[in-house]
Amino acid sequence: MADSTDRSSRYDGPIVDAHQHFWDPLHNPHPWLEPDVLVPFRYGDYSALKRPYLPADYREDSRGFDVRRTVYVEAEWDPTDPVGETRYVSNLARRHGLPTVIVAQAWMDRADVADVLAAQAAFPLVRGVRHKPAGAASPQERAAGRRTAMCDQRWRAGYALLEDLDLSFDLQTGWWNLPDAYDLATAFPGIQVVVDHAALPADRSRDGLRRWREAIEQVAAAPNVALKVSGLGDPARAWTVERNAPVVDHAIEVFGADRVMFASNFPVDGLCGTFAEIYDGFLAMTSGLDADAQHALFYGNAMRIYRIAGASPGPDGHDPRPGQ
Repeated sequence: MADSTDRSSRYDGPIVDAHQHFWDPLHNPHPWLEPDVLVPFRYGDYSALKRPYLPADYREDSRGFDVRRTVYVEAEWDPTDPVGETRYVSNLARRHGLPTVIVAQAWMDRADVADVLAAQAAFPLVRGVRHKPAGAASPQERAAGRRTAMCDQRWRAGYALLEDLDLSFDLQTGWWNLPDAYDLATAFPGIQVVVDHAALPADRSRDGLRRWREAIEQVAAAPNVALKVSGLGDPARAWTVERNAPVVDHAIEVFGADRVMFASNFPVDGLCGTFAEIYDGFLAMTSGLDADAQHALFYGNAMRIYRIAGASPGPDGHDPRPGQ
């Protein structure tokens, strides 16, 4: 990692924010954002998120950064109507130019999974789906023998449908469950897997980082797995380069600069830092890399993995800003 005070080689090209959300809990069904609900959450009290967060809010937060494209990731809309969220977000994109593509909600072990996946795939902006598979909630539960839904044959039967629909899979799970993810990825090599939030390396002790790194090394051995660096905040701690640099450095070293993407996770990570603090941190941490690697991390990998490259360029031949 380059010294964070050295700005001379910082990336200054276009950005794809590979993971962000919009919502309006005043009008739409997000059970976890209802006024009297607080679910267990890794950042603690998230009451500040219980407000509309829409494209105008995102543009204000990301002001000063050359964000050209964004990837909307499902935001736990009412699970009885996963297609309703996609319809709503697609309408946002038509009206506001954001998001660019969508990772939709789907439940691999539901009886209607085939119908839901087909309906999601029919939306022009949908590139993949996300499901947070049930399983061990801690390394201790994993050590006690609990495995995830990724091992279940019914769940896998739903997952297998993604390949024919040309859908990728965003996986959010703790690093201790990545052995199941490796088995899944190798069993279905034709399906692109994106591990969200760097597999949640909350324990930044020497031993905690060692165990997290061993887990991502295993899953990185599957060439159809990529890693999304986002969600690195801590409750009651400022988002800093010093705390997060080991995660970023290890992620790039293990996966290579061609399989890592940066993302804001806004507005959720706004609980831990501003958009500028987070992206300035990513820029500082990668300032020692060559230009091709930086471009891949901030732009090219997300364009490729989420198949955004077909978007029409602006009238001058250059990739336009969202909404222009």
